[in-house]
Amino acid sequence: MPTSRRPSPKSKKAVPRAASGKVAHGARAAAKAQPSHLDEHGKARMVDVGTKDVTQREATARGRVFMHAATLALLRSHAAAKGDVLTVAQVAAIQAAKRCAELIPLAHSIPLEGIDVRYDFDDAGPSLAIEVRVATNGRTGVEMEALTAVAVCALTVYDMLKAIDRGMVIGEIALWEKKGGRSGTWQRADAVAGATS
Repeated sequence: MPTSRRPSPKSKKAVPRAASGKVAHGARAAAKAQPSHLDEHGKARMVDVGTKDVTQREATARGRVFMHAATLALLRSHAAAKGDVLTVAQVAAIQAAKRCAELIPLAHSIPLEGIDVRYDFDDAGPSLAIEVRVATNGRTGVEMEALTAVAVCALTVYDMLKAIDRGMVIGEIALWEKKGGRSGTWQRADAVAGATS
C-alpha cells in the first residue's frame, strides 16, 4: 500500500542533497559498461529479460523543487489555493511510477508491489526534497519507475504553486539506491567514492 509521511519542519536529514560537482555514476564502471538497449548494429531494442531470475528489487530516487521561502512556508502550512499540494503530488508520483513504460519507450511494464513517497522541507535551500522508493518482484529493476515518479511529483508541485512562484526550479533528480538483480546493491555514496578515488 503506497504511503506518504509528512515531514517534520526540524528534520532536514531524511532526503540529503545529491553530491554536486562530482561524477556520481562511477567513472570506472561506466567506462566498462555497454548500453544494453542497443543491438550489435547500434539500433535501439527492448532488452529481453525472459531468462533473468525473478528477485526482490527496489530503487530509491530523490529530487528537489527550489522555491522562495514564502512559497515553502505556504506549502508547509497547506494553504495553497489549489488545495493539498503534497497529497496531490504523492498521487501523481504513484501514478507516474505505474505508467512509466508508457512514457519511457524501452522500459518494461512491471507489476509494482510498493511505492513510498516522502517529503522533507529544507529552509536553507529553500526547497522541498522528494524521495520515492519503488519495490517489485520481477526480472528487471525499477530505477526508471522511481526516477519518473520523482520527476512527475516535482512537476505536480510546480503546477500547483506556479501561480505564486513561477521561478521555482526542479533539480537534483537522481537514483540514490537500487537493490536486487544480478548486479546486487548500488548506492550513490559508493558510486561517488569510486569515481573520485
